[in-house]
Amino acid sequence: MSDSSLDKKAHFNVFLRGSGHHAAAWKHPASRPKEDLDLEYYANIARIAERGLFDSLFMADNYSGLGRRLEPFTLLSALAALTKHVGLIATVSTTYNEPYHVARKFASLDHISKGRAGWNIVTGHSQADAGNFSKPEHPEVSRRYEIGDEFVEVTKQLWDSWEEDALVYDRENEVAVDTSKVHEINFKGTYYAVTGPLNIPRPPQGYPVLVQAGSSESGKELAAKTAEVIFTAQQTLGAAQEFYTDVKSRLKKYGRTPDQLLIMPGLSPIVADTEAEAKDIEDEFNALLNTKQMLHKLSNYFTVDLSDYSLDSLVPVDKAKPYGSITTGITSRQEVVVDAARRDRMTIRQFIARSAAGHGHVSFTGSVLQTADFIETWIRENGADGFNILPHIYYSGLETFVDKVIPELQNRGLFRTAYEGKTLRENLGLARPENKNKAIWALERTALKAQNG
Repeated sequence: MSDSSLDKKAHFNVFLRGSGHHAAAWKHPASRPKEDLDLEYYANIARIAERGLFDSLFMADNYSGLGRRLEPFTLLSALAALTKHVGLIATVSTTYNEPYHVARKFASLDHISKGRAGWNIVTGHSQADAGNFSKPEHPEVSRRYEIGDEFVEVTKQLWDSWEEDALVYDRENEVAVDTSKVHEINFKGTYYAVTGPLNIPRPPQGYPVLVQAGSSESGKELAAKTAEVIFTAQQTLGAAQEFYTDVKSRLKKYGRTPDQLLIMPGLSPIVADTEAEAKDIEDEFNALLNTKQMLHKLSNYFTVDLSDYSLDSLVPVDKAKPYGSITTGITSRQEVVVDAARRDRMTIRQFIARSAAGHGHVSFTGSVLQTADFIETWIRENGADGFNILPHIYYSGLETFVDKVIPELQNRGLFRTAYEGKTLRENLGLARPENKNKAIWALERTALKAQNG
């Protein structure tokens, strides 16, 4: 354990998801599945997270299927008015949007929230999405990341198209905007040609916090180049440490330092005062599972049907499909879940329970002290900079974490006792990015003045 790791403070995000993250959450009597589209339901979750001094809340998104999921910008803009401190992170795909739209919407959310917006950058993972956007096919992985890389660059340039002091509101001279400080970007790339400028001033944070969710090779490289936070999935400390070291080591070639990127694996905790009580809660939820459906879903990672095996037999990891062969869905998730089954020598019954608890993320069931020990170990041993918390059920799963685990972490000096700043960047300890064109525009103005005498 390094000296620097002793000074680390954990960061927490809460992942919004219907009734909760356990596969059977919506079937539990305490769940509220009919409130999936209710603003007050999500407002209550946000208030609990803010009471717990969480950095942010996060809403995933996709563009197909039968999910009961509100559109992120609409929901998060409403939550911005109902909260004061917690960050608001939305998933937006680079494959089925245009950079101008995304730049404008995130700038708007950042202004509305006074600097609390974050963008979870994804490239999309479903063939069904393509059919909803008049696309003949879903691009293959490497091409999606090429598009995504260029998309993010265009979006940053659009945010930078306004100088910080372009808004002057000079009543005497009847000038609201100094148009000499709003610039076309004239971007021409392989996939996009965008003139600009954006029609809204630069966001309060400069850029909304840039988040990336993915653990594939292409995803790790995009994260090292662009992201400031990674939401990832590792089920063992060893795998988390390997990922942490791998991604942080890639930053140097992009002129970045390790503290400019926070790695936050997903964690689905079931917490109670005692381990026995927590195990009882876990058993209660697992008893509600549809085993047949779970086996069908997990069999997608294998060349065999898991339902042909005894539930108490070991997961046939030798029958796993080759990594990289799955090109739809979250392509890196196969490696995460199969490697965890191999490392921990799981039975199929255990494999189902682990997958049901956190849909590929690490789950932990135990007492308050045990949960705090788990988090402290991953933070101190460089497996994580914080966690993307996936409560098994709302509201109680999050409330228990906030009211019992957070105070224990504070007692250990591992978590804040008050928000450090007003923006998401300040609370995450991330610098506000300078406008990349600032020096260029200063030189242009100097040259113009010289030319005009």
